[in-house]
Amino acid sequence: MVRLPLTPAEVERGRRLGALLRRARGDRPMLRTALDASVSPETLRKIESGRVATPAFPTVAAVAEVLGLSLDALWTEVNAPEGGTGAPGGRLAS
Repeated sequence: MVRLPLTPAEVERGRRLGALLRRARGDRPMLRTALDASVSPETLRKIESGRVATPAFPTVAAVAEVLGLSLDALWTEVNAPEGGTGAPGGRLAS
């Protein structure tokens, strides 16, 4: 299977997703968050840094659940124009 290169829009959405998850995690250790979500710390690190722009939905859903994020709000924020539409302080309601 040949994977097509990501579009600039996909790369930007991945960057937004990573930044949003990083903000939502706050001071919580990455290792604890990853283990609670049943993903590897390296996977979470790559998502948060934007190196994995299109992570699998179950991975995103697991991390969002651990962080108490609503998937609807997460989707809205990640797909919003630059600047976003999230709640004050960058924290999304669950």
